[in-house]
Amino acid sequence: MVLVAVATSAILGQVLEEGLSNELRSTAERTSAVVRQPIAAGLSAEQILEQQPQQAGFLLAIETPPSAPTAAVTEADGTVTSLTEDQIEQLAAGLRSEGPLVVTIDDLGTFRVEGHAVGAQSVVVVGLSRDDVAATITRMLTTIALLTVGGLLLLAVATAWTIRAGLAPLRAVADTAARVSTQQLDQGEVSIAERVPIRQADPRTEVGRVGEALNTLLDHVDESLSARQRNEERMRAFVADASHELRTPLSSIRGYSELSLKALSRGQGAATIETTEASLERIQAQSLRMTSLVEDLLLLARLDEGQELVYGTVDLTRVAIDAVGDATPTGPDHEWVLEVGDDPVLIAGDTGRLHQVAANLLANARTHTPPGTTVTVSVVREGDTAVLRVHDNGPGIDPSIKDELFERFARADRSRARQTGGTGLGLSIARAIVDAHGGSIRVDSTPGDTTFEVRLPARSAGPA
Repeated sequence: MVLVAVATSAILGQVLEEGLSNELRSTAERTSAVVRQPIAAGLSAEQILEQQPQQAGFLLAIETPPSAPTAAVTEADGTVTSLTEDQIEQLAAGLRSEGPLVVTIDDLGTFRVEGHAVGAQSVVVVGLSRDDVAATITRMLTTIALLTVGGLLLLAVATAWTIRAGLAPLRAVADTAARVSTQQLDQGEVSIAERVPIRQADPRTEVGRVGEALNTLLDHVDESLSARQRNEERMRAFVADASHELRTPLSSIRGYSELSLKALSRGQGAATIETTEASLERIQAQSLRMTSLVEDLLLLARLDEGQELVYGTVDLTRVAIDAVGDATPTGPDHEWVLEVGDDPVLIAGDTGRLHQVAANLLANARTHTPPGTTVTVSVVREGDTAVLRVHDNGPGIDPSIKDELFERFARADRSRARQTGGTGLGLSIARAIVDAHGGSIRVDSTPGDTTFEVRLPARSAGPA
């Protein structure tokens, strides 16, 4: 703005000066022609201006040797004032070269002058005051200066407001981060409800994207904290369930041990021997149950650590056939149907663990469905995936526990009556084994239609 003001002032001043020079040139030529006769008549500059009035600021000087030079100027009110000798000397001193000149005269101001010869001896000097030009330039410079200063102030205010408005999302981000930093997130059930306001998280701007990124981060942290809390609750439930499962056989072992000791303390009769044998059998049964539970827990721990698998080529069709063959004698009240093709469905995995998956799924179907239920086992290959499905037409799974069905010690007591004393780890072990093989397991269930589906990466049937 300052540079524009300076450039504008310079250009306008040059234009005004050129206009004044052109006006002076034409005025000087015209005046030289009209003052020829008055000069010949011996009239002075003052007398000529009084006879021929001119515009305000008009200067006329005449020199006709041997007479002394005379000069006069027309004032703003139209009066004519003669120049003193000193003023004439100042005018004469300024006339040193041809062409338009600028002369400053005391008490009169600055004039642009031009001289012409009239006749054989006379010289006429015509001048126009530069006061109007100077006043115009002064007014323009003052106006431009005021506008420039005002514009700069407005620009400063607008810039400050724009910057504050533009940085408002950053302040919102800082305020949100400060509030979150004061929350206790290290223990208990916590949730981060603080978010950057939506209007301050506009993804169309760079600063708004910072707010959006913080909101996304807070969403992830909130989800992670919720997941951590769920894991802690699940772990506490797992410890409680494991303790409960272990307490029952331990209590039985202790009770039967005490019963045996009491029987032995009473003597060695037939009744004592019979009681001791029965107690030992129960102790052995409860020990086996506790051993099975501990082995299942140990298996889950090792699977979580990526251990316990011995990889080889596994025919999933053979695994299904063997699992159905093992389940048929243990579930004579159920109808077992096997649907497999003639070609093997090969995968890379641990035969024993995959057989455990199939066995657990069949045991789950046998345990939680009433007699007469049809259980269908099928194996197919879908592209690069081997699929094992276990379907039954039983009562189905309660939707309220469907999402927790593969958790440890989960039991479908509501819709599938528990018939045997399992540990509640069968399905969680199945999921852990499938996950360790890089596969997935899921269940779809409605009354009369329940299907467990295991999907595993298949491999080519050709030579390895």
